[in-house]
Amino acid sequence: MILWAAAVITLLVAAVPVTRERLTRFAALTGLSVTAANACQVIAHFARLRRRRLFDLTVAVPLACFTNDPFYLVLGWCAVSVFGDVRLSAPLLRGRDNANIYRQAWLLGLGGAVLVMGYLLTTRGETTALLTHAAVVIVVAVAVSYGARKTSAVPAPGESDDVARAEPAIGRWSARNLYLGGAAIVLSGALLTPGQSQPRELPEYSMPRPFSPERAAFTVVDEMAEPTCPWFDQLDDRCRYWLVNGEPFPQAAPYVIRKGGAPRAAPFVRRPDGKAVVYLDRETRRMTYENARGIRRLTGGLPDSEVPTPTFAGQNRYVALVKDGAQIIDAKSWATVRIPAAQKVHEMNGSGSVVTTASRILVLDRRGRRRMSLPLKKVRDDAPDDTYNLRPDGRRFVVIRGHDMRVETFDPRTGKRMSSVTPTFPGDDFIDVGLGWSKEGTFLVRGYDSGRVYHLDLETGRLWRRKK
Repeated sequence: MILWAAAVITLLVAAVPVTRERLTRFAALTGLSVTAANACQVIAHFARLRRRRLFDLTVAVPLACFTNDPFYLVLGWCAVSVFGDVRLSAPLLRGRDNANIYRQAWLLGLGGAVLVMGYLLTTRGETTALLTHAAVVIVVAVAVSYGARKTSAVPAPGESDDVARAEPAIGRWSARNLYLGGAAIVLSGALLTPGQSQPRELPEYSMPRPFSPERAAFTVVDEMAEPTCPWFDQLDDRCRYWLVNGEPFPQAAPYVIRKGGAPRAAPFVRRPDGKAVVYLDRETRRMTYENARGIRRLTGGLPDSEVPTPTFAGQNRYVALVKDGAQIIDAKSWATVRIPAAQKVHEMNGSGSVVTTASRILVLDRRGRRRMSLPLKKVRDDAPDDTYNLRPDGRRFVVIRGHDMRVETFDPRTGKRMSSVTPTFPGDDFIDVGLGWSKEGTFLVRGYDSGRVYHLDLETGRLWRRKK
């Protein structure tokens, strides 16, 4: 960015027209009295240099910006002073200017550039940029030597008018610029070499071992633990893996990186009976279902920002993948139902599913078609979330309101509310969660404090426990 700004400033300065101040400085340095007779000659000389410099910079500026090399800005600015003077034939009086001082400055600059470039070539090796700079320095050295010989002729005698006096003055000015421009180019060619800073030596580290190419196997997952290492460090430690039954599970990705957030553990869930898991594959970046019989790919390759959250439901038969919508996958037939806009899947069984969007509760059939819809209500921020239960035959849908423990029953076929009861538990106990329907067809709930399971009559709110 700094180089681009410098390039723009250089172009703007080069585009400034010839001003009175520049002519005054020219007259002071050359001892020429600018009159009406020679003013046009002097102005034409500076205007020609301005046009040439602008042309050179239009080539040098893109080259400098795209190679990130400021040397080309110096070359574009000074090229007209060096290569323009090669074709300059104006006579130059010896002894009437400070050409020797400028010549000595040029020789010192050239000597310093040669020493620096020799040091760089011997210590850091040959690079494309350094060889290019060296070639330009050689060309400039030849051009300056040729231009110096060409501008050292003695002027013709008898020239005394203003126009004749202007020619030697322009010649002295050109000689000054020839030496100074050449010195600037060769010094910048040596000192502005890209990548000149010596890279620091890194401490010696032992190479980390790669991830194990082997795949772990299991029959039942009794316990699991997520990775605990920093996500990029300690690559030869078992803590970088998901652990299944205390052993590394290398086929599962340990971390995902979400936009604007720190790395976090990749999704990995086990089925409630422990006989299957769903995880993000480390190599293919695909969501994968695995059990003792083998693996099943559930998605294509995914970037970390699109990795879904998996859950099991429906008596271990169904897998839900939720991310900007939901996929419900039958683990027996592998049929997939896609539900756009779903933010969470609450219930899945053979008759359908219950999902919530940003504003609605949807009861869907097994093909994902809507059967009924309810507004999503949140009475208080600190109130427990509502819970939902769909009967396996799809004929009843139960909502347990988290704020007042009211149990509402709906008929999904019509969307009509059939009943609304608030069960009264013994003592200070209250409802914790609905457990679905028993084999006898009654709805089961569990008490929060006692943990006891009760049968609930959805029409009357009566609770009872089965006698042993």
